[in-house]
Amino acid sequence: MQVTKRMIIKSGWALLTLASLPRILMAAVWPQTVFSQSAASEALKTLLGTDVTIPSDRIDLKIPAIAENGAVVPVSIKTTLENVESISIVVENNPRPMVATFEIPPGTLPRITTRIKMGETSDVMAVVKTGNGIYSASGEVKVTIGGCGG
Repeated sequence: MQVTKRMIIKSGWALLTLASLPRILMAAVWPQTVFSQSAASEALKTLLGTDVTIPSDRIDLKIPAIAENGAVVPVSIKTTLENVESISIVVENNPRPMVATFEIPPGTLPRITTRIKMGETSDVMAVVKTGNGIYSASGEVKVTIGGCGG
């Protein structure tokens, strides 16, 4: 079989289409209205239907007491709560308080580790949605150099 210029162009378009497919699919399920809210309570209401959470000692939130650089604040969340559906991170004083939300598939360990940006000293709240309710744990992180334009 002879390779022609037309075959190369068709293959290139096919690869380009396949490469852009994940981006299109992610944009379809990304809750843009949640992440565009400027108040933490509004973001929680949009995502979960309520901003009322139950404080829980079954959520282990590991955050630094002091963050040298607000652009890279390590956060680790794990829980022993049953039937976890999602874990979200909310930073009260950020311009966009909803930092991240993770869907937890059934049968997986409800544990996440990530790095977040913080513009200033603020409370960081881990919100865990289960089949039985919405639970939270929080702690303060003091930021010495802001990461959200600060």
